[in-house]
Amino acid sequence: MSASTVKTAKTAASSANRAKTLRKGKMPVRDGGPPLKRRKFDRSQLSAPSQDTSTSAFPRGKPAPSTSTIDPELAVDFTTQETKNGESLATLRKMIFGRLEHTSSQADPGKYLAIDCEMVGVGIDGEESSLARVSIVNYWGAVQMDEIVRQKERVVDYRTQWSGIRPSDMVKAKPFEEVQKSVAALTKDRILVGHAVHNDLKVLLLSHPGPCIRDTQHLAGKHNLTAKRPALRNLVKQELGVIIQGGEHSSVTDARATMAVFRLHRKEWEKGFRPLPPPGTGASKKRKHSESDTLDELTPAGGGRKGVSSGLSTIVKRTPQTKTKTAVKATNSNWWTTLNTSSTTPKGSMKL
Repeated sequence: MSASTVKTAKTAASSANRAKTLRKGKMPVRDGGPPLKRRKFDRSQLSAPSQDTSTSAFPRGKPAPSTSTIDPELAVDFTTQETKNGESLATLRKMIFGRLEHTSSQADPGKYLAIDCEMVGVGIDGEESSLARVSIVNYWGAVQMDEIVRQKERVVDYRTQWSGIRPSDMVKAKPFEEVQKSVAALTKDRILVGHAVHNDLKVLLLSHPGPCIRDTQHLAGKHNLTAKRPALRNLVKQELGVIIQGGEHSSVTDARATMAVFRLHRKEWEKGFRPLPPPGTGASKKRKHSESDTLDELTPAGGGRKGVSSGLSTIVKRTPQTKTKTAVKATNSNWWTTLNTSSTTPKGSMKL
């Protein structure tokens, strides 16, 4: 056997032993030396990770990054001279996106307020909705209130892609009771505008007088503007040519959009409501006093339940008595002997 044949046989045997060692999960061993070390993997040669497109990767109020997504503000014409029902469409569009500057008088609450709320998910699988943000703007779109509500339960789903709420927002959150009182005080004696506003009042555990509510969803269906219960984004697109809620929702933007739709049709929609006095005049107190005065006038002097007539006192007119009544004492117990004493007719006879 030649030397080359022996060397080839040894090499084949070494390779077979190394393969057997690797199958057993052991480090390979050099021929006559220490085991071989594992070579380090160079991670710098890997390609860069793809961009995160989750809800935490894009700013609030903006849609998720996509090659086909266009900023809704870029497609809006803010310079148009077109008017509708006496309102400038350019002004209303600027109001929706917060591009208007307000004077000191326009920054006050005024007579009309628009409200919108955002929710987060709590409970099992986050299916139960909980109030997380409340925004209120006035007739000119100036923000009167924008508060984050502290949650009493663990938030399962922040619904960031729709609500725009993130865990970091809860740092500045206020208790529900405090936000509720602020909303009640701000909206008192004012007209409340909202889209399906009963949902906002329900989560706030508040009520509002019916004559002081302007629900754009109900009014749009009532006046045949669109479907019976239109979505806010569809109504705004139809009436103002503006796209909202393309990505994350903003309760401030939605409240301004609701007010813009109401301003377009205010003159027509207000015809079905009784005019209210200006806010802060104490109309409710005056109404209570006038009602009590009317009841006092209708209440008889004889007493009885207030506001309820016995029927007798309304027919018989009582006259004031000038003399006091004195008790009559019977001087003669045999009173029958005094009857017909002046007549000459004997007792027991009848005179025809």
